[in-house]
Amino acid sequence: MKDYIFGYSFLNPCLKSPYFSLLHVLLIQIQLAFSSPDVLILPLRTQEIPSGSFPRSPNKLPFHHNVSLTVSLTVGTPPQNVSMVLDTGSELSWLHCNNTRYSYPNAFDPNLSSSYKPVTCSSPTCVNRTRDFTIPVSCDNNSLCHATLSYADASSSEGNLASDQFFIGSSEISGLVFGCMDSVFSSSSDEDGKNTGLMGMNRGSLSFVSQMGFPKFSYCISGADFSGLLLLGDADLPWLLPLNYTPLIQMTTPLPYFDRVAYTVQLEGIKVSDKLLPIPRSVFVPDHTGAGQTMVDSGTQFTFLLGPAYAALRTEFLNQTASLLKVLEDQNFVFQGAMDLCYRVPQNQSRLPQLPAVSLVFRGAEMSVSGDRLLYRAPGEVRGSDSVYCFTFGSSDLLGVEAYVIGHHHQQNVWMEFDLERSRIGMAQVRCDLAGQRFDVGL
Repeated sequence: MKDYIFGYSFLNPCLKSPYFSLLHVLLIQIQLAFSSPDVLILPLRTQEIPSGSFPRSPNKLPFHHNVSLTVSLTVGTPPQNVSMVLDTGSELSWLHCNNTRYSYPNAFDPNLSSSYKPVTCSSPTCVNRTRDFTIPVSCDNNSLCHATLSYADASSSEGNLASDQFFIGSSEISGLVFGCMDSVFSSSSDEDGKNTGLMGMNRGSLSFVSQMGFPKFSYCISGADFSGLLLLGDADLPWLLPLNYTPLIQMTTPLPYFDRVAYTVQLEGIKVSDKLLPIPRSVFVPDHTGAGQTMVDSGTQFTFLLGPAYAALRTEFLNQTASLLKVLEDQNFVFQGAMDLCYRVPQNQSRLPQLPAVSLVFRGAEMSVSGDRLLYRAPGEVRGSDSVYCFTFGSSDLLGVEAYVIGHHHQQNVWMEFDLERSRIGMAQVRCDLAGQRFDVGL
């Protein structure tokens, strides 16, 4: 199996321009000291597009997806260019597909691909490999396997399962199963066509990484400019610090509130400036319904904690910053519906004060969040001559989500390795912009 590296960038809602940067990619094959001699690098090119939301995957948080990771590749025979949002919290990859009812500007047209094959209702794929879908598949009038994806923000995606050839550089992947969606609804319908689809990367049998058979994948997000790189495959990186691993939690019994194909780890504690908060470990253990799992999700921006854990962290951070920051006294303002600890910072203040670090303690590993990653400026929010900055840990309860979710904002400058073969996640602090320079991907 070859190793692949993708460069990606985020659509950053904090940019002053009303347009965001969508980074497209150009393939270059080079030789690097990996376990496989052939490595594909996708350096970045920028193209400005209007901002907007993108439909999220099932069980996602109920607010617009502010930040997207995109990957460009080609699909079909002859190949058609597609741009897909990368999401480690989703299973089924899908594409906008043109048909007689709807037409999307960047859609995939199955009628132009001679290698396109619909999946029938009676096929093993439809019968056996869709069991982890939130909504069971159905059979349409043509006896084809029909999937409906329901989104927490009231968006939805609907269409038939199919297979086709996917091309990554000079490599061809035949028979990859995806959703050919001819009906996509979101609260921002004029933005639906900005990307061709979504690339699911969780542990489900139909996820992109599972179908490709990669033993592991890694990503590294730069804290400087929100660019980054994704590496698919097992690579030997002698310059990388030793990774600290935490095991993935396995759950064989189906439970109503437990996502069995998510990247679930065991959170054991939270520290603020090396002070371990007095939170019982039982608070971090899923209950008999599966509620309370801790998921690492690149498709979610911030981190969200359940009741007692969030209350303890909020109180301690508030106490330790009492002499450093001025609290926003506005009970009616809750950023993104879940972040209720916000501060007023003078607009002429060039930098934030030194803040107490927050550390998430996992079984065998620790993730430290410090500096600017602790506060996030709420776009367009001004109080007098002050900007509004909010604590980047929010309340899962305010969102109605029965889980702890570790978002990508707190994974910046952390090498994140998802080892599917050994069921574990590895972490190491690293300058991701320098990591990009080592791969010469132009971060």
